[in-house]
Amino acid sequence: MDEAHLHLNRAIVLYDGSCGLCHRSVKFLLRHERDPDLMFAPLQGSTAAALRAQYPEIPTNLDTVVLVEDGHARLRSKAILYVSRHLSAPWRWMYAVRWFPAVIGDLGYRVIAAIRYRVWGRADECALPSPGQRTRFLP
Repeated sequence: MDEAHLHLNRAIVLYDGSCGLCHRSVKFLLRHERDPDLMFAPLQGSTAAALRAQYPEIPTNLDTVVLVEDGHARLRSKAILYVSRHLSAPWRWMYAVRWFPAVIGDLGYRVIAAIRYRVWGRADECALPSPGQRTRFLP
Protein backbone atom coordinates (compact mmCIF):
# COMPACT_ATOMS: atom_id res chain seq x y z
CA MET A 1 0.00 0.00 0.00
CA ASP A 2 1.44 3.37 -0.97
CA GLU A 3 1.86 6.45 1.21
CA ALA A 4 -1.29 8.21 -0.03
CA HIS A 5 -3.52 5.26 0.91
CA LEU A 6 -2.08 5.14 4.42
CA HIS A 7 -3.28 8.68 5.14
CA LEU A 8 -6.67 8.83 3.43
CA ASN A 9 -8.39 9.09 6.80
CA ARG A 10 -6.60 12.42 7.33
CA ALA A 11 -6.93 15.65 5.41
CA ILE A 12 -4.07 16.15 2.95
CA VAL A 13 -3.12 19.58 1.61
CA LEU A 14 -1.34 19.44 -1.76
CA TYR A 15 0.67 22.54 -2.62
CA ASP A 16 3.32 23.76 -5.05
CA GLY A 17 6.56 22.71 -3.39
CA SER A 18 8.58 25.40 -5.16
CA CYS A 19 6.29 28.37 -4.45
CA GLY A 20 7.27 30.89 -1.78
CA LEU A 21 3.63 31.81 -1.07
CA CYS A 22 2.72 28.14 -0.72
CA HIS A 23 5.53 27.54 1.77
CA ARG A 24 4.41 30.54 3.80
CA SER A 25 0.83 29.25 3.66
CA VAL A 26 1.86 25.83 5.00
CA LYS A 27 3.73 27.53 7.86
CA PHE A 28 0.61 29.60 8.55
CA LEU A 29 -1.54 26.46 8.68
CA LEU A 30 0.89 24.77 11.06
CA ARG A 31 0.85 27.80 13.39
CA HIS A 32 -2.92 28.27 13.41
CA GLU A 33 -4.46 24.81 13.28
CA ARG A 34 -6.64 23.71 16.19
CA ASP A 35 -5.41 20.12 16.21
CA PRO A 36 -2.42 18.71 14.34
CA ASP A 37 -4.52 16.72 11.90
CA LEU A 38 -3.50 18.13 8.51
CA MET A 39 -0.99 16.31 6.32
CA PHE A 40 1.02 18.10 3.62
CA ALA A 41 2.48 16.96 0.30
CA PRO A 42 3.93 18.79 -2.71
CA LEU A 43 2.03 18.58 -5.98
CA GLN A 44 5.32 17.46 -7.53
CA GLY A 45 5.61 14.39 -5.27
CA SER A 46 4.63 10.74 -5.27
CA THR A 47 1.72 11.28 -2.84
CA ALA A 48 0.05 13.72 -5.24
CA ALA A 49 0.68 11.32 -8.13
CA ALA A 50 -0.98 8.48 -6.24
CA LEU A 51 -3.92 10.69 -5.28
CA ARG A 52 -4.40 11.75 -8.92
CA ALA A 53 -5.16 8.11 -9.74
CA GLN A 54 -8.07 8.24 -7.29
CA TYR A 55 -9.10 11.84 -7.92
CA PRO A 56 -8.66 12.71 -11.61
CA GLU A 57 -9.80 16.29 -10.89
CA ILE A 58 -6.44 16.99 -9.21
CA PRO A 59 -4.57 18.91 -11.91
CA THR A 60 -1.00 18.22 -12.95
CA ASN A 61 -0.20 21.94 -13.14
CA LEU A 62 1.20 23.54 -10.02
CA ASP A 63 -1.02 26.60 -9.68
CA THR A 64 -3.74 24.88 -7.65
CA VAL A 65 -3.92 24.13 -3.94
CA VAL A 66 -5.86 20.93 -3.24
CA LEU A 67 -7.48 19.59 -0.10
CA VAL A 68 -8.20 15.85 -0.16
CA GLU A 69 -10.58 14.99 2.66
CA ASP A 70 -13.63 12.81 3.28
CA GLY A 71 -13.58 11.32 -0.21
CA HIS A 72 -13.42 14.72 -1.95
CA ALA A 73 -10.68 16.66 -3.68
CA ARG A 74 -11.41 20.36 -3.31
CA LEU A 75 -9.50 22.81 -5.47
CA ARG A 76 -8.41 26.45 -5.26
CA SER A 77 -10.78 28.68 -3.23
CA LYS A 78 -12.90 25.74 -2.05
CA ALA A 79 -9.77 24.05 -0.70
CA ILE A 80 -8.91 27.19 1.26
CA LEU A 81 -12.43 27.51 2.69
CA TYR A 82 -12.59 23.85 3.69
CA VAL A 83 -9.10 23.80 5.22
CA SER A 84 -10.08 26.78 7.36
CA ARG A 85 -12.29 24.54 9.52
CA HIS A 86 -9.09 22.97 10.83
CA LEU A 87 -7.82 26.34 12.06
CA SER A 88 -8.31 28.25 15.29
CA ALA A 89 -10.57 31.31 15.49
CA PRO A 90 -10.87 33.71 13.80
CA TRP A 91 -9.46 31.89 10.76
CA ARG A 92 -11.90 28.98 11.00
CA TRP A 93 -14.81 31.36 10.54
CA MET A 94 -14.01 31.42 6.81
CA TYR A 95 -15.57 27.94 6.66
CA ALA A 96 -18.99 29.55 7.14
CA VAL A 97 -18.84 30.94 3.58
CA ARG A 98 -17.99 27.61 1.91
CA TRP A 99 -21.32 27.89 0.08
CA PHE A 100 -19.92 30.91 -1.79
CA PRO A 101 -19.75 30.08 -5.53
CA ALA A 102 -16.35 28.69 -6.48
CA VAL A 103 -16.46 30.56 -9.80
CA ILE A 104 -16.25 33.88 -7.97
CA GLY A 105 -13.72 32.79 -5.35
CA ASP A 106 -11.55 31.16 -7.99
CA LEU A 107 -11.26 34.43 -9.95
CA GLY A 108 -9.30 36.00 -7.10
CA TYR A 109 -7.42 32.77 -6.53
CA ARG A 110 -6.28 32.61 -10.17
CA VAL A 111 -5.06 36.23 -10.10
CA ILE A 112 -2.89 35.51 -7.05
CA ALA A 113 -1.69 32.21 -8.53
CA ALA A 114 -0.60 34.01 -11.70
CA ILE A 115 1.62 36.48 -9.81
CA ARG A 116 2.78 34.34 -6.89
CA TYR A 117 6.33 33.74 -8.14
CA ARG A 118 6.88 37.42 -8.96
CA VAL A 119 5.64 38.62 -5.58
CA TRP A 120 6.69 35.85 -3.17
CA GLY A 121 9.44 34.17 -5.20
CA ARG A 122 10.40 30.55 -5.32
CA ALA A 123 11.23 28.40 -2.33
CA ASP A 124 14.77 27.38 -3.28
CA GLU A 125 15.35 25.62 -0.02
CA CYS A 126 12.92 23.89 2.23
CA ALA A 127 12.71 25.08 5.83
CA LEU A 128 12.92 22.07 8.07
CA PRO A 129 9.80 21.49 10.10
CA SER A 130 10.09 20.65 13.77
CA PRO A 131 10.59 16.96 14.61
CA GLY A 132 6.92 16.69 15.61
CA GLN A 133 5.81 18.17 12.29
CA ARG A 134 8.09 16.10 10.03
CA THR A 135 5.79 13.08 10.20
CA ARG A 136 3.00 15.20 8.70
CA PHE A 137 4.89 15.85 5.46
CA LEU A 138 4.47 13.24 2.77
CA PRO A 139 6.65 12.77 -0.32
